[in-house]
Amino acid sequence: MSEYLSFGEVMLRLKSPAHERFFQSPCFEATFGGGEANVAVSLANYGLDAGFVTALPSNDIGDAAIRELRRFGVDTSHILRKGSRVGIYFLETGSSQRPSKVVYDRDYSSIFEAAPGDFEWDRIFDGASWFHITGITPALSQSAADLSLEACRAAKRHGVTVSCDFNYRGKLWNYGKSAREVMRELVKHVDIGIANEEDCQKSLGIGADVDVAGGQLDSANYEALTVKVLETFPEMSVIAVTLRESHSADRNGWSACMRDRNEFRLSRHYEICDIVDRVGGGDSFASGLIYGLTAYKDRQQSLEFAVAASCLKHTIHGDFNRVTVAEVEKLMGGDGSGRVQR
Repeated sequence: MSEYLSFGEVMLRLKSPAHERFFQSPCFEATFGGGEANVAVSLANYGLDAGFVTALPSNDIGDAAIRELRRFGVDTSHILRKGSRVGIYFLETGSSQRPSKVVYDRDYSSIFEAAPGDFEWDRIFDGASWFHITGITPALSQSAADLSLEACRAAKRHGVTVSCDFNYRGKLWNYGKSAREVMRELVKHVDIGIANEEDCQKSLGIGADVDVAGGQLDSANYEALTVKVLETFPEMSVIAVTLRESHSADRNGWSACMRDRNEFRLSRHYEICDIVDRVGGGDSFASGLIYGLTAYKDRQQSLEFAVAASCLKHTIHGDFNRVTVAEVEKLMGGDGSGRVQR
């Protein structure tokens, strides 16, 4: 049984080479990824007992996805084998003023078709202490939304801490329910909230007076945003909000803030230049925060670990954040020189 569980969809990721446009070359780089799977992999990399809960078809692609998760030490014993297809997303990596693009092909995947009653939550949560979910799975289908809510309710019944990255994905909400309608009910069962300003606005209907496109962010507006979130959801104990300053596809400012019931905290700011791959950046922040809240008594350190872990993810190809605790703590300590280690 796993102590730290993440629930969602692992997808086949098909990326055009380097910074090429789709089909500029007749090939794609094929790997696996997906927000919740990314969190499970990071937690396993940090030495935690991490497991992933999902549904996958009983075919060669489903088998390959499970092997990839196992390679990182993720427990896959709670994966349900059903359905006929693995979800896919296509990625075109932008550069300079050209943004990256994502195209989803996830309809009727195994997790899209999964429904309440498919998973034995009482068995899954036996011995668990943490459960992570995102706003992506509830966006796939009505049955996936119902299943997500069932999972959160079961986690709370077992006394498990629930974290949720609100993760608004406008391209996915197509089955008739709005993100706000679904997520405001689900978040009632969440202890630790994770978001950016768009997630709060589109998923919860809680806005902030921020200008993301302008490249400069006012932390005071985010402080006010975190107050609104905790006032709206009294069950939530912590809300963490990432602050991304998008100067271009290759250069971002990166920091975060966090509020609990006692204090507002702001992290160190990183200027990330020559971004290698920013997909999975938010997931690396979420997993870093989960680890930080577990490993450190000081919540400022927890926040700093999450931001430093996510900063490093921007240097790594693929969805997964392939870094260690020692590497993150080194950056936390101020060593961002990039000097050769020998």
